[in-house]
Amino acid sequence: MPYPTRRLILFGLPLLLVGIVVLAIVYYRVSPTSSVFFPKCAFLMLTGLKCPGCGSQRAVHALLHADLASAFAHNALLVLSLPYLALLIGARLYVYLHPASSLRSTLESPLAIRTYFVITIAFWIARNVFGF
Repeated sequence: MPYPTRRLILFGLPLLLVGIVVLAIVYYRVSPTSSVFFPKCAFLMLTGLKCPGCGSQRAVHALLHADLASAFAHNALLVLSLPYLALLIGARLYVYLHPASSLRSTLESPLAIRTYFVITIAFWIARNVFGF
């Protein structure tokens, strides 16, 4: 049985977009710092060290309020990763419409994935050593 790509895009994509909009509204209206609704980082609570994702909820909240400086202070990796994520999503859509394209293979190449992994590990170490 072939993978139902067209059906998935026709029905799954709108559901995904609705979910993203609902989450954006929640993150916009409710501050992660003052709400018990949002989960705390288990790694931080267990070790006292920040993981690469620590501050992401606060960064998303700040970005939705157009406060780029605050978002960057909460989680610089997330803020700097958003353009790459947007490129990945755009490339997936482009490749779906133009299957002969090599754009997706460049963005998802082993070198790109390894580079992002190394950047994430370096950020993880640096934020705990230098305190950002």
